Amino acid sequence: MTFEELGVSEPLRKAVEELGFETPMPVQERVIPHLLNEDGDVVALAQTGTGKTAAFGIPVLQRLDPELNKPQALILSPTRELCLQIASDLADFSKYMPDIKVIPVYGGSSIQSQIKALKSGAQVIVATPGRLIDLINRGVVKLEDVHTVILDEADEMLNMGFLDSINEILDHVPDNRKMLMFSATMPKEIARIASKYMHNPQEFVVGTRNEGAANVRHVYYMVNARDKYLALKRIADDSPNIYAIIFCRTRRDTQEIAENLIRDGYNADSLHGDLSQQQRDMVMQKFRDRVITMLVATDVAARGLDVDDLTHVINYGLPDDAAVYTHRSGRTGRAGKSGVSVAIIHSREKGRLREIERIIGKTFERKEVPTPEHIIEKQLFSLADRIERVEVNDSEMEKYLPGVMKKLGWLTSEDLIKRVLSLEFRRLLEYYKDAPKIDLIDEKPAKNRKDKKKEEPRSMEEKDRRTASKGMERVYVNVGKRDGFFAGNLIETLNKNVAGPRVDVGRIDLMPSYSLFDVKKSDAKRVVNSLKGAEFFGKRLYSEIAEADKDYAHAATRRSKERRGVEAEEDHYAIFKKKSRRK
Repeated sequence: MTFEELGVSEPLRKAVEELGFETPMPVQERVIPHLLNEDGDVVALAQTGTGKTAAFGIPVLQRLDPELNKPQALILSPTRELCLQIASDLADFSKYMPDIKVIPVYGGSSIQSQIKALKSGAQVIVATPGRLIDLINRGVVKLEDVHTVILDEADEMLNMGFLDSINEILDHVPDNRKMLMFSATMPKEIARIASKYMHNPQEFVVGTRNEGAANVRHVYYMVNARDKYLALKRIADDSPNIYAIIFCRTRRDTQEIAENLIRDGYNADSLHGDLSQQQRDMVMQKFRDRVITMLVATDVAARGLDVDDLTHVINYGLPDDAAVYTHRSGRTGRAGKSGVSVAIIHSREKGRLREIERIIGKTFERKEVPTPEHIIEKQLFSLADRIERVEVNDSEMEKYLPGVMKKLGWLTSEDLIKRVLSLEFRRLLEYYKDAPKIDLIDEKPAKNRKDKKKEEPRSMEEKDRRTASKGMERVYVNVGKRDGFFAGNLIETLNKNVAGPRVDVGRIDLMPSYSLFDVKKSDAKRVVNSLKGAEFFGKRLYSEIAEADKDYAHAATRRSKERRGVEAEEDHYAIFKKKSRRK
């Protein structure tokens, strides 16, 4: 099928062909004809990098009235970076439509320059929700002529808490607008928005709901928690042409790992919420230009990034939500290219890995952490390949060769190669000299079914009650997911309440009514004593050093009931006192 067969107009086809698009991608084949010929709303589920921007951008541009210099289409995106990317793509598509104007509006940039641009008129506004609401409240943006509203990366916007902002924006748009929602995953919240704001939407699913990209390999390495950084370095060293995003769970981990990589000689930098917009732009520009080849980022900071040709996505810590993993892995293997999604885990993260496998419908391949011998061999062949492919300017080199030949002529070709390789890899050879294997060996399988029942935990909660990693201590605290308590809240609570040196946290297991986490043995008592009596959003915390065989789910339920009983008794006593005073 061609773009002409889809009904795309000649000016748009000409621009698209100049951009190198010869045939439509699957999501474009399904969505473009519908948007051009049908009036109904659309929910499209497709992975990042499958051509979604062209799928909605081409028909939206074709349906505009170039003589009406007012906003007719509104595209909402979760981040500044994605907003700029969409606006840039639409500008490229509309190259031969001189009367069509596309304006991006976003936070972190001068609002006055955006107001000036909007006053000159535009048919398409691409916006982040917060800045758009500001411009609406100032009376600069009026949306009464908008006939198409598009939510791009809708699941990302919900994850970032934009639901109220979306509701407020939609109040300013005519009820008879056409609404399109593009998403990589289909959480319940997306379905709720569709039922509330859309009119009998047509759903297009490219691939399978919530699945990972088809051309991405999913692999994992299992090591002790303390060896995760060593494993990361070995993975990077084993991939001489690595171009990767490394995802971490917290800002602190992001900054720390990036600093360690820079110190160890890697072209790396960090991207997280503590950076100013100017710093973020600078980091991203360096990453796009490949001045840095390893970007260490949090999920929030990396949302909306559109970077081509990533070789790896590395999960330094697995996310709690499988949909987040889908977004991470979808950043590689884009536009038909292949990529690798790597998870570096310890043994107690295996259950979460299996859950992600089940949801995305993919199987993770267990791999051994690259050995020093394999890394050095890979690096040597990479250098040999670069030497073989380098272009030699004979005329320029001719004048320098006699002196160099005189200096090195006594060396045989074999000696010369050995010296070049030693010069290039001296640091690597010294670093990996006598380096041990760091793979964590799986426990031996049970000999028979009866033994297996005894040895293997039967539930996630039983699995979580296993002992801490070597050199670590398990700590229990009486708040969990049900209380809105997640990994970031734990780190924040420790930073706020635990005095003295920084506490290094290992594995974290978040259960509905409680949490377990690893700290160094030397820090365990200090952490427990500091958390006792502290509060999390009005709930008094209780903490103890965890016992391997204690039923904490039952204990948390019992403690909750006891607490409710005390509160009820206090309420009854207060009522009794009040009645007594009346008498």
